[in-house]
Amino acid sequence: MAKPYPKEFRDDVVAVARKGMAPLAQIAKDFGVSEGSLSTWLKRADIEDGHRPGATDADRAELREAKKRIRLLEQENEVLRRAAAYLSQANLPGK
Repeated sequence: MAKPYPKEFRDDVVAVARKGMAPLAQIAKDFGVSEGSLSTWLKRADIEDGHRPGATDADRAELREAKKRIRLLEQENEVLRRAAAYLSQANLPGK
């Protein structure tokens, strides 16, 4: 996988593209990026700026952290469930 471009570079390219002084293909060629990458960067910038619906970087980071927390809580719950089952077996009469 190719190394991602720095955020500052992407922001600069998006700013130039938003001015609309040249076609996207020409801007992409001038900056040495693919037209698809530039299009993706423009879409992400529109979402971040609130011009287009979608999940922002902050939303995605929050969701990622929530999913990690849910996985941890599910693991803890499983441990407690197994411990309760083990302890209830130990307290049965006749053992």
